[in-house]
Amino acid sequence: MDLTKSLRNVGYDLIDSPIRNHKLTQLWLKKDFDKIQMYYDHISYAMVSNVKLEAITNNALKVSSSTKNEFNFNVGITILGDILQSLGLSNIDLSAEIKSGKSVTISYDNSITKEIEIGALNSYLSDFDFLHPNNVLLKYLNKNDIIIITGVLYAKNLIVEINTDFNISAELKAKLTELVDGKIDFSNSSEKKLKMTTETGDFYPIAVKASRLDFDHGKYKDQRLITDDRNLF
Repeated sequence: MDLTKSLRNVGYDLIDSPIRNHKLTQLWLKKDFDKIQMYYDHISYAMVSNVKLEAITNNALKVSSSTKNEFNFNVGITILGDILQSLGLSNIDLSAEIKSGKSVTISYDNSITKEIEIGALNSYLSDFDFLHPNNVLLKYLNKNDIIIITGVLYAKNLIVEINTDFNISAELKAKLTELVDGKIDFSNSSEKKLKMTTETGDFYPIAVKASRLDFDHGKYKDQRLITDDRNLF
């Protein structure tokens, strides 16, 4: 099963960035064709309300290594490099050690999902005030340029299979293990397939659910789920 498709079917997008500081109720600014940028790290830094927002665990949404993304070799190695960098493993250059191959498969395991209930967020925004006068934020809200994170999918394990076009030696595995200081486990699923498994010891965000806030003259109207090919995050 394709990981990107399965997540988009439930309103989530994989994070397409080496930066992984995504949290629930962060406010992001997205103006037209400009690059998205974080605006407030938490909604409470900009808005106050009598309604309390609480994170809930969505036990129905989990990912495992059976749901994966498969890429052609060079594309996959490039994407994998960004992911490793985001996990603090930028000291390994796989392209220097594995120069050719057929495909790269990326998946995750040991996951949890935290979300904000849509109804609670609607109530919060229907009863909000700015923490202090904020003309700039009001302008962005009225232009519907503000996006809020309402769900984050976290994982502990990154699992990668690299389908090479050569036999993988014990010497290569030993060299790779040394490069990552033992933080990644390397094994063979076949003579030409190298499997990488890493557990960071903590959950890190791999996908987000986000909604664009719809305001009209300072009044909250609605929120619109955004999940498409723009790779906002």
